[in-house]
Amino acid sequence: WFRDREDPAVLEYLHAENQYAEAMLAPTAALQERLYVEMLGRIKETDLSVPIRRDGYWYYSRTEEGKQYPIHCRRRGAMDDGVEEVLVDLNELAVGKSFMSLGDFGVSDDTTLLAYSTDETGYRQYTLVVKDLASGKLLDFTRERVTSIAWGRDSRTLFYVVEDATTKRSHQLWRHTLGEAESSLVYEEADEMFSVGLGRSRSREWLVMSATSHTTSEYRVTPAAAPTAWRTLLARSPDIEYDLDHHGDSFYLRINDRGRNFRLVSVPQDDVRAEHFTEVLPHREAVMLEGIDCFARHLVVSEREGGISQLAIHRLSDGASHRIVFPEPAFEAGLYANPEWDVERVRVSYQSLVTPSSIYDYGLDSRDRTLLKQQEIVGGYDSTRFVSERLEAKAPDGTMVPISLVRRADVAMDGTAACLLHGYGSYGYPYPISFSSLRLSLLERGMVVAIAHIRGGGELGKPWHDAGRMCYKMHSFTDFIACAESLVAGRKCAADRLAIEGGSAGGLLLGAVTNLRPELFAAVVSQVPFVDVLNTMFDPTLPLTVGEYEEWGNPELAEQYRWIRAYCPYTNLRAADYPAMLVRTSFNDSQVMYWEAAKYVARLRARRTNDLPLLLVTNMGAGHGGASGRYDRLREVALDYAFVLTTLGVELGEA
Repeated sequence: WFRDREDPAVLEYLHAENQYAEAMLAPTAALQERLYVEMLGRIKETDLSVPIRRDGYWYYSRTEEGKQYPIHCRRRGAMDDGVEEVLVDLNELAVGKSFMSLGDFGVSDDTTLLAYSTDETGYRQYTLVVKDLASGKLLDFTRERVTSIAWGRDSRTLFYVVEDATTKRSHQLWRHTLGEAESSLVYEEADEMFSVGLGRSRSREWLVMSATSHTTSEYRVTPAAAPTAWRTLLARSPDIEYDLDHHGDSFYLRINDRGRNFRLVSVPQDDVRAEHFTEVLPHREAVMLEGIDCFARHLVVSEREGGISQLAIHRLSDGASHRIVFPEPAFEAGLYANPEWDVERVRVSYQSLVTPSSIYDYGLDSRDRTLLKQQEIVGGYDSTRFVSERLEAKAPDGTMVPISLVRRADVAMDGTAACLLHGYGSYGYPYPISFSSLRLSLLERGMVVAIAHIRGGGELGKPWHDAGRMCYKMHSFTDFIACAESLVAGRKCAADRLAIEGGSAGGLLLGAVTNLRPELFAAVVSQVPFVDVLNTMFDPTLPLTVGEYEEWGNPELAEQYRWIRAYCPYTNLRAADYPAMLVRTSFNDSQVMYWEAAKYVARLRARRTNDLPLLLVTNMGAGHGGASGRYDRLREVALDYAFVLTTLGVELGEA
């Protein structure tokens, strides 16, 4: 009955839980306000993003003090003297709404039209419109449930992908000619394991449609100048994944036909067959090839080695290559927005646990770099006051699991510090080693913050993902427990002052490890947690379920049922003393439905043998990512931090 969102009893239940959580957290109200003011005080409220050049315009977003959302703009010519055009002001669109999110954002080749989509509930259901940038008015065109878009070269042909109304699987590609009343269906993906995506090569020569599952890929292309007939490049083959970019008369394919970590090949654009592949980069056991970006004279290759992201530059004229050198042992680096094709320099993003987000202009041949912008920490920030460490924990099967850790340099590693340990470990996603000015409110109070890079993620390539999914999913949980035990044994934190945090599949992680080792953790902050795994995976009508069979398994199959049954957090709740828990969900979440968290908390109340705080907080006007407005988001983080700090008994002085 929890699934009926129209049932007054459901709403009454969720509101009652919110009221209970508010009452239980009332003693932290002053601390929440103090944390909010601290975190807001570090943010430059009126700010400007790094402008991106495209077709004679500089595109950027800016924020204004007191406003929740960014304003998207452009200037022709030079940033200094061009007249600003406001393209989309999300603050205006958000008036009277509790949520606002920008989805797609694409300017036509002739720069006169903007196609963009918005979600005003948090359900990740986007409405597409087209704006005439000369008049500032919207055209008589609206489409619902749009998930990706691409313009044809004529600036009148717009392709878009829509999702199924029930399952939210992106399944149809449509073509629309502006000025006409109807759109025409180009392609419909019948296989429920596959989802459709759409884009355009940086060269702008090709429109590219993907049909992908978690383990298999297929791509179709059509010339952007004459987008009438779409042709398949390599037909789908089980467990073969690839993606592509375009250069000259060739496609460059990142493909895993010779190994799980992918290799790079080129192939004539008019005859894409395996026998015509020319290997550019071989498969490497120790290096994950994560992505490729083609430019007029260079390839930029995104790689990951030893769990650390890397960028390699390959000059096409002579094959010379080099990696960009970064100054820290652990960091996160990647290409920033680089829409232009014929360039000598690219924008590169860089950050670490102690270095704020930074955007550099990097010479592809000269190798020099210019810092364009580093996230400003209002009030000052001295990175030398903090220490970032890279550790390892030994899993029960002997596998060494990386841990990233940050702390204030003067915090003694004598086994007394409080710690917040993060984790995710699913879908092959590496947990980013990123900077957070909000995190300073924990670090300045002497807390240690760590990340467990467990199997199921992508930190050590595709095999790392394989070792933490399907029948091997239990590795994710035993890895995380090993990381927690290692932090305690290594005196990085106190045995009774360890909190854990994770969201979505990371919430599944937290639910599983607290069932396995509830005494190991003092506090749990579980965000939109995927905790009712068996019931969800038994229901193919729910969004995403069928496609997820390749990550978790299909419980209709007896063996795969047993895999999931062994760890499903809701199913395995038992009579035991559980740690203090704050469980967050959102009423409009389309990825993990609100009822999973509500059922989990209700059953845990009935099963547990102690009475530490167990709180369910439901955002009634948001989705999977929580609040959309930046000030509202700070309020959510302030509440989470107040719960952690008070539960762990951290000194609550000013940060």
